[in-house]
Amino acid sequence: MEHKDFIPQTTQGGSWARRLVREPLVHFLLLGGLLFGAYYSFNDAPQSSDSKQIVLDEAQVASLAATFQRTWLRPPTQEELVGLVEDRIKEEILYREALALGLDQNDLVIRRRLRQKMDFLNSDLTEPEPPTEAELQAYLVANMDRFRTTEQLSFTQVYLKEENRKRATALLQQLAGHPPSALDLEKLGDASLLPGAMQQADVHELERVFGNGFANALSAAPPGRWSGPHASPYGLHLVYVSERLPGREPPLGEVRAAVEREWLAERQREANARFYQALRERYSVEVAYPQPPARDDVVAMQP
Repeated sequence: MEHKDFIPQTTQGGSWARRLVREPLVHFLLLGGLLFGAYYSFNDAPQSSDSKQIVLDEAQVASLAATFQRTWLRPPTQEELVGLVEDRIKEEILYREALALGLDQNDLVIRRRLRQKMDFLNSDLTEPEPPTEAELQAYLVANMDRFRTTEQLSFTQVYLKEENRKRATALLQQLAGHPPSALDLEKLGDASLLPGAMQQADVHELERVFGNGFANALSAAPPGRWSGPHASPYGLHLVYVSERLPGREPPLGEVRAAVEREWLAERQREANARFYQALRERYSVEVAYPQPPARDDVVAMQP
């Protein structure tokens, strides 16, 4: 995978520069530099020199005012600005005291938040270049199962709320030979909140509305005539399938946005995995798993 190349390439050094940009260790060093710079951008003085000094410069106060204005669509009054500054000072004091007490240690919420920030920073550093048409076409062919359309059905149904197959069979004989447009369907069957007709519904939509059994039965129902009764969790259904569109493999132009989204997501996952592996190799990891209980102990524990 190629990453955005901010290094001017020349005929002699271009390939070397691109390999350097793709190197996970370079990403790690850049990430460390960003974290270092961010720390000193948002912390006015190193705490090692004076941990009791808090300085808010004009830029930081202006940032507080700008955040207020974006939220409330007006600038803060002087009194409100003083309140914002005091709240920021309070936040900084409590933050420093919490660090001094070690409250950030072994805190699951903080650990997960810091992990999330590392993931975000890495994603920014390893954003993949836009794919070419050839790459998208190759990805579509290799992953056609994700983008292949399923069978779609257009149908009309008459609902019977009771499991009375004798009644359903009699009504089916009454409907035979008549298209839905020639019938007053509101006077047939029972009232229901279920849709009386659906257009180009795929199997997932049918399962969501009527359940798996009905979707499977409808997939085998003959088109152009009434069939049934087909059971669902709600009762019985007499169905007229007016159109059946088979599943197909769409061309790239039809699903380009979805293919590009999946391609970029996969490239990002690969970059994240390489970045983590580069970090993991810098550590020596030892894990002591608990011993499983002996089989006799397991039997003894059963009631």
